[in-house]
Parts: sequence; structure tokens; C-alpha cells
Amino acid sequence: MKLAQLTGLSDSHAKDIDITGLSADSREIKPGFLFAALPGTRMDGRTFIDAAIAKGATAILAPHGTPEPGIPLVASDDPRHDLALMAARFYPKQPQTIVAVTGTNGKSSTVEFLRQIWAFAGRKSACLGTLGVTTDTGLRLLHHTTPDPVALHREIHALAHDGVQYLALEASSHGLLQKRLDGVKISSTGFTNLSQDHFDYHDGFEDYFAAKARLFEELAPSGSAVAIVVDGSWGQRMAKLCRAHGLEVSSIGWEGEDIRLEELHPLAKSQNLTLKIKGTLYAVELPLAGEFQALNAILALALAMQSGVSVEVALEALKSLRGVRGRMEPVGGTIDGAPVFVDFAHTPDGLDKLLRALRPHTIGDIHLVFGCGGDRDPLKRPQMGKIAADLADHVIVTDDNPRHENPVNIRKAILRSCPGATEIADRENAIAMAIMALKAGDSLVLAGKGHESGQIVGDERIPFDDAEIARTYLKTGVRS
Repeated sequence: MKLAQLTGLSDSHAKDIDITGLSADSREIKPGFLFAALPGTRMDGRTFIDAAIAKGATAILAPHGTPEPGIPLVASDDPRHDLALMAARFYPKQPQTIVAVTGTNGKSSTVEFLRQIWAFAGRKSACLGTLGVTTDTGLRLLHHTTPDPVALHREIHALAHDGVQYLALEASSHGLLQKRLDGVKISSTGFTNLSQDHFDYHDGFEDYFAAKARLFEELAPSGSAVAIVVDGSWGQRMAKLCRAHGLEVSSIGWEGEDIRLEELHPLAKSQNLTLKIKGTLYAVELPLAGEFQALNAILALALAMQSGVSVEVALEALKSLRGVRGRMEPVGGTIDGAPVFVDFAHTPDGLDKLLRALRPHTIGDIHLVFGCGGDRDPLKRPQMGKIAADLADHVIVTDDNPRHENPVNIRKAILRSCPGATEIADRENAIAMAIMALKAGDSLVLAGKGHESGQIVGDERIPFDDAEIARTYLKTGVRS
């Protein structure tokens, strides 16, 4: 592709330059690439311009004021936005329907449930987010919830090339602020909830809310459909904001006007839901445990209906939904039948909902193993410790991706508000001890890592999978 086509530049010099690829990572530059020298919070891409040129870059995208590098310079007031638009031009194919979902918790489950409903309705579909890219052929892993714009548009282009016409994707606050989704032709949008997370990156709730709101204020097409879980003040506020921006809002949840969750009755491994949809009552058995799973499912139901799936087909699809890996995922049980779950819950709200969801399905005691990540919001650590103390019967505090922090200090911050907990630094040992303590009627949840397959210590990623570790210690008399 010529540089002029990629950037919209009209000068003759740009028209003659062939661009064979683009990247914001100088290590990925190959001859003929455009290098996007983006300023960041930890590194400034402009310091890598010489390295990119040495590797064969033929053009540079950088902020205004960048010194001339000796090859064509595309100076920009907003290089992140412009990189996303360039990526969309370089990888132009997109599915006809793209639904973007944001919120603190529940994004992964919602987009996967939406993909399953579409598939049930006979539509070739995919979802993209924390877990990777999922299609009818399986799961392929990615590195970020919302990949960088070049990787994102490359994935979207490949999916469309393979015939995928319905795509559900997660929109993280980081991805929205860093404009990774700019250039994506979004059809409709969804909002799950908002609770404390990433406060190492965001300056409190207002800043966090504003980041999420960008999906609806700037990226959602005027007059497009949006489905919002309105339980709680943040959902109600987001719905009001969306209406003010001319979006067609469907309100969902216990307080929903368009899809209301009227009743929920937990069963051993499922739950019976009574839903009021546009004034009509429907009953459906959802084969997943937990109130939060029900809310994710009905949000997916609303988004599917907005995309043209009939209410009857969408409700029928709910009866066969499969949970996503690492979301209240059953990984086995003891010889006495005590189940063990793994879950990604790593925020105060997520842990609260997880433990409350588990209580109706537990006859005896709830056992919990969890920790908090290093180099992340420290304010949530005592909050999660208190939630664990209040809602679980037996708690083991352990390590969870300490990164560059001293894990002793992380555990201390949790234990201050969870004084009755047992402290076991080694996560594998913590899991083993928790399993040994289980009695008939109890349940155990390993929280925080979910589907993750590694433990991050310093700059090293050590192979570690909660589910596999638990299965190893449950191999005698395991139950699925």
C-alpha cells in the first residue's frame, strides 16, 4: 500500500513510497514498514526511531515536534488515533456486525455467550478479548484484552476473510483510552457494570467511568443500539449518558425496563430464571451457576436480539450456554463430592459476586484461595480481604502475579482486613492445603487467575495453571 493511501497524504513524495506493514514496536519492524513512535507512560516510542530505521522502516508516524528522522515523517496531533485508522486501511475487511462490550467484570462471559447465541442461530460468528479469539473451530490465545490497533485490525480482517460476519469484542478501559478500537466499524454496544479496578492507571471512579464512556460517546454510531445492565448507580448513569448521545438504550437487569430479571432460583449446577422481556414473562433454565452469570447471559440475550436474533431463538440458546474458561469453572471434586472451582475474580466487586453466587450452591463451608497482583491498584487489597473474611468460611491468602512488588507486603495488606485467614506464600501449596481441608458439602474456589497459565514474578512468567494444579491434587476420586 502506498503511504498516501495509508495516511491520506497527497504530496507526490508520499505517493511513491510503498508500505509493507506497520507497527508501534520497533522490534517488529521489517523493511518497508511504517513505525509508529508513540509516547507512553513508561516509554517514549520516539527513542526507538533510529532502531526502527536501522531495521528498514521507510516512514515514521510521530507527534508534532518530532525532529526530522531522514525518512518521511507523518506528524500527528493524535498519533494513537491515526495509527488505528491506518491499521483499518491496511487491513480493511470487517464483519458486517461488530458488537463491543465494556465494563469492569463480565466482558469475557458476555461476548462468549453472545457468540454462542449467534452460532445457535446459524450465524458464523466469533468473539475477541481476554481469553483470545474464539470461533466455531476453537480458541486462539492473544496477549491483551484489547490488542494494539494493528493486531486488532489484523485479527478482524482475518476473521472477515474467513467468512465471519458477527463479531463480539471486549473493550477495555486501557484499549479505549489508548484508542485501539478507533477505526473499528462498531454496530452496537453493551455495558456490564463498573467497580474498582485499574486504579493504578485511572485516577478514581470518575476517570475510570469516563474511559468506559468513550465507547458510547465517541465510537458508537449515532442512533445505534446499546444494552446496559442498569442495576446500580453507574449503570443508570451510563444509560442516561447514552440516551443523551442519541443511542437506542435497552435497560437490562433486576431494574431493567426492557429485559427484567424477575426471579432467580439456584439449582445444584444451574438456575431457573424468570425474565420479563418487553412485558412478556419467560422461564428458562440456565445451565450455569451464579447470579453474575445470569446477568451476563441476559445482557448477551439483549445484544443478540438487537442484532436481529428472535427472542424465541435467543432464549432457546440460553438453555445450552457453556461457561468460559476460568469463570466459576468446575475443575473437579474430592472423593466426598466437594467441588473445586477456578475464577478470574480479581476486583472487590468480582470477588463479592463470586462468593455470593457460590453460597446458594454450597451446603457446608466455602473455602477460598486468593491473592492480589503486584504493580496494580493497592487500594483494592484490604477491600478484597474484608470481602473474603465476610463471605468465605475458610480463607488462604497467597501470591498472585507479584510482578515487581515484594509479595510479603501484598499479603500483609490483604491480611490486615482478613485477620482470620491462613497465609501460605506458595500458591501450589496453598491450593493443596485447601483441597485437603475440604469436607462433604464444602466447596472451594481458587480466585484471581482463572484461565491464566503463568505466574508473573519480576520479569519472568513461570508456568502455573490453577485448574491443572487442582486437578493434580484431585486425581484420586475426581468428579466432573
